[in-house]
Formats: sequence, structure tokens, C-alpha cells
Amino acid sequence: MSRSGNDRQRLKSNKKRKASSHRWLSRQLNDPYVVKAKAEGYRSRAAYKLAELDEKFSLLKGARAVVDLGIAPGGWSQYVAKKNPQAKIVGIDLLEVDPLPGVTIFQMDFMADDAPEKLMDALGEAPDFVMSDMAANTVGHKQTDHLRTMGLVEAAADFAIRTLAEGGTFIAKVFAGGTDTALLNVLKKHFTSVKHAKPPASRKDSSEWYVIASGCKGPPESREV
Repeated sequence: MSRSGNDRQRLKSNKKRKASSHRWLSRQLNDPYVVKAKAEGYRSRAAYKLAELDEKFSLLKGARAVVDLGIAPGGWSQYVAKKNPQAKIVGIDLLEVDPLPGVTIFQMDFMADDAPEKLMDALGEAPDFVMSDMAANTVGHKQTDHLRTMGLVEAAADFAIRTLAEGGTFIAKVFAGGTDTALLNVLKKHFTSVKHAKPPASRKDSSEWYVIASGCKGPPESREV
């Protein structure tokens, strides 16, 4: 997916466009993953992050019931549906998401009290794969942004531990420094393997990493979070 310097596209200047917007648009225009996503019909380059993690850890092997937390714009669920066409997929996001074939989507806050029940009712069985690409809106204060995002990761992990079928897998986006010690200990208690990874599709200048917890121990009713 390499491109020569001669292939790099230049963005026409626009006096009304802010410098930050210009840089973002230029990066998007010349990002090979963005180009590939457009060519292959994926809604976002994030689909390749999941694809690369799946290739490394066999995340979707045998997955038939999947929950996508923070589904917008839908790239992860698109990949799952393509890889496992028979899988049931349920997703949730605060943002509106255009319909996806074979995917049930809720536009609501995952932190709402009734969100977990709605997801489980729609899925109709214990999930064997829970994935979370959720991140809190940033306010520009590094510590605050980290704490807010970790709050979402903790909520996603709690949901996964309470609902996953035995042997199931949970992955979530975290940031530089990885998973907080307390949460890491909880994951190690409930999963046979807990690892961190940064897929090649994740931009080098991004602080995002992913935690991969596989082999959920015991049936859901036996777990205490």
C-alpha cells in the first residue's frame, strides 16, 4: 500500500479553511488506508485496524454473536459481517449511523441504564465477541481526556465480563500507557489472555492502542465484576 512521493496529492488552498482543517484534509487525501477503504466500500479506515488485529489474534474465529460498542460510522461491523456473514451483530452509538445490512443499530448512550438490556435483547444470546472503539470527546486536557475515555473502557469491560459466553473475546481502544492497573487486574481475573497491540493501520502519531482479552472464564452467571 505504499505510494511514491510523485503520487502524493496536493490540496488546493482555501482562505476560508482553517490551517488545522487543511492539514486534516491533506492527511486524509494521502492516507493509503483511507484510499483503500473508499475503494473497498468500508465506511472508515478503522476497518483495517480490526482486520489487522483479527489477523494477528484470530478474533473472529467462530464468532457468531457480536456487540459493537461505539459503532459509528460502522467500519468494524462491516468487517465482521464480511468475515462472518452468518454472525448476529448489534451496535450502539450516540451518533446516527446509516443502516447496515444484517446489523441492528441503536442510537443511544451506552452509559444509559437500559442500554445493556436493549443490546442483549436484540442479540438474543450471549455474545462471543464484544468490541469497543469508544472514546470520549476530548477537552484538550490530557489527564481529563484519559480519565473520561478509561471510564468508557471500564464500562465496556464490565458489560463484556457480565455477558460474554465462556471462551469469548473482548477488545477495546485505550491510549498511551495501556489499560489502567485496576482494570488490567480485573481482565486478567476473568480472561485467560490479556494483551496490548497497536495495529499498523493506527497512525504512528496516534496514542491509541488496543487491549485484547480472550478466553473469558466460566459462564456469565459465575462472574463477579
